[in-house]
Amino acid sequence: MSGADTAASGGHSVATLYEASGLPIACDPGLRAAWPGARLAGPAYTVRGVGGDNLALHNAVATAPPGHVLVVDVQGAAHGHWGEVLAVAAQVRGLVGLVIDGGVRDLDELARLDFPVFARMVTVLGTGKDHPGELGVPVTVGGVAVRTGDVVVGDADGVAVLPHQQVGAIVARADARVAMERRILAELRVGRTTLELYDLDPRGAARVLPRSGGPK
Repeated sequence: MSGADTAASGGHSVATLYEASGLPIACDPGLRAAWPGARLAGPAYTVRGVGGDNLALHNAVATAPPGHVLVVDVQGAAHGHWGEVLAVAAQVRGLVGLVIDGGVRDLDELARLDFPVFARMVTVLGTGKDHPGELGVPVTVGGVAVRTGDVVVGDADGVAVLPHQQVGAIVARADARVAMERRILAELRVGRTTLELYDLDPRGAARVLPRSGGPK
């Protein structure tokens, strides 16, 4: 998949990794793919900038190691912090994607470049270039703490951040989950129901409420 280090994520989807992790690693749903089909996976290179200014992003593109995903906190600011020029610069330097808690622009161009971007919004509002930002520092993006080296995965379902110390264990559990789901899908195709396979009580476990007015 474009912009993805399949070794970093085991080739798994955001949903599978999230379910397998058992951890609060899912960014809030406001962070979405900037263009249809965008997918990424790779180690994070973190950036803390100032909303409405994108000098920190220019510095990050010039500094981040190849193979990394820029993960940027600009406080959810509604400005076009990233567009075609920075995407081309990032691709030339071997970067594989962007996750930004803020706005971006040039969606058609980003799609044509096949450069995956996940952002909070799309806007053409311009930016300044006055604040150099901080690179490689812990940030919070989409409500999730991110450190350089954590593995970031994005697809149509959203974005998840795997703490780097736990990536191996999460991917192993995701492998097991995929194997289990394949068995379930095979059973469904021969006529079994999800109620059977998940041992669900079709009546549920709803609490019976007393009738108004109390006992009669």
